[in-house]
Amino acid sequence: MALATPPGVSALGVIRLSGNDAIAIVDQLFPSKNLEVQPSHSMHVGMIKDGDNILDETVVSIFKNPRSYTGEDLVEISGHGSPYILQQIIDACIKKGARMAKPGEFTQRAFLNGKMDLVEAEAVADLIASNTSISQKAALHNIRGGFSNQLKELRERLIRFSALIELELDFSQEDVEFADRKQLYQLVDEADAVTASLIDSFRLGNVIKNGISAAIIGKPNAGKSTLLNGLLNEERAIVSELPGTTRDTIEEVINIGGIQFRLIDTAGIRRHTTDVIESAGVKRSLEKMKQADLVLYVFDINTIGEDELLEIEKDFSNEQIKYLLVANKIDIEGEEKSKEKLSKFSNLIFVSAISLQHINDLKEKMIETVLQGKVQTESTIVTNARHFEALRALHAALLDVRKGLTDKLPGDLLSLDIRRCLHFLGEITGEITNEDQLDYIFSKFCIGK
Repeated sequence: MALATPPGVSALGVIRLSGNDAIAIVDQLFPSKNLEVQPSHSMHVGMIKDGDNILDETVVSIFKNPRSYTGEDLVEISGHGSPYILQQIIDACIKKGARMAKPGEFTQRAFLNGKMDLVEAEAVADLIASNTSISQKAALHNIRGGFSNQLKELRERLIRFSALIELELDFSQEDVEFADRKQLYQLVDEADAVTASLIDSFRLGNVIKNGISAAIIGKPNAGKSTLLNGLLNEERAIVSELPGTTRDTIEEVINIGGIQFRLIDTAGIRRHTTDVIESAGVKRSLEKMKQADLVLYVFDINTIGEDELLEIEKDFSNEQIKYLLVANKIDIEGEEKSKEKLSKFSNLIFVSAISLQHINDLKEKMIETVLQGKVQTESTIVTNARHFEALRALHAALLDVRKGLTDKLPGDLLSLDIRRCLHFLGEITGEITNEDQLDYIFSKFCIGK
């Protein structure tokens, strides 16, 4: 049993119970009807009472096994959203024999009862945590079984070959081959191509799930804080003509094209300053730059020369930092004159942060730089680090199978390598698990789900 809605005052609160005694427990608190004889997928209005004490007027929903989220008898009590009232109902249920659920226990039971596999179960947590349209679509794709279906098809085909190879061992004296080695070669190549594609998708999946940290770097008075305000379309950072105004980093989150960017406005970088606080801010700026997924280097186009910009580009390339050069303050001399000044450089975005000129072009370039192509949410995008590690292990095992085929290994050794492939596939979908692993996976879920 758990409160399935967020804690705090609200119009409604939902308490969920699952298990063999779920209906019987609530029935003892709901004198309006005999819930145990009511049909599945029915709703009932009435008072919840603890003895003679009326706790709340509620709607009780009944879902009988196996037609429920968990595959067990499941009851949801929808009451008024007072934390005090909801806690009273929870205490009354505990008195009748219920216990509080562990984080993710409802979904864990759904997995154990065969309502979903492990990939689909983890996608539930991803959907709850989704904060952009792309992360939502990626999670829904996995909940609908997109990822699982790809893996299950591979697993079934490998199981067939493994069975045929092991059958050959029973007829080793006759020297017969039941498994067509050419077809196995083809299957391994197909499986490896799918696996490699899924592994490659994790870079994008990590961006979708965790977002991008983008550090806004540059000299004092280059317009970094103005650019932050322009990207956010609000006055978040203090802007001043005095150099060194920003002494510490300011972080804000913005959704650009379905990707969450964590913008970090940093102190202006100048190598020589006598201000102790400003020096500390500069040091922190350099640290943020090295940690960021993307750096927006902002400079005043009216005060920079080609040699200086070439040196900056060289430094970023040497440090292998992904960056965009943002030529700011084009409103002073005009856009055409500004572009002529640095015509040799192609990787430049010309903006006027103060007048919001070309800010949308900068946002598009940020998306393009990070994604390096379109996001195909209809295809599988791996967002889970556990899946990524298992896929890497699967890739290595498939290479061993291919090498075994090339080296004409005997069937018993080839079968061992195929079984390793099956093991790593089963780890992802949940055919192969242990209790500790499941407890760890579902402990990351919210309580009530």
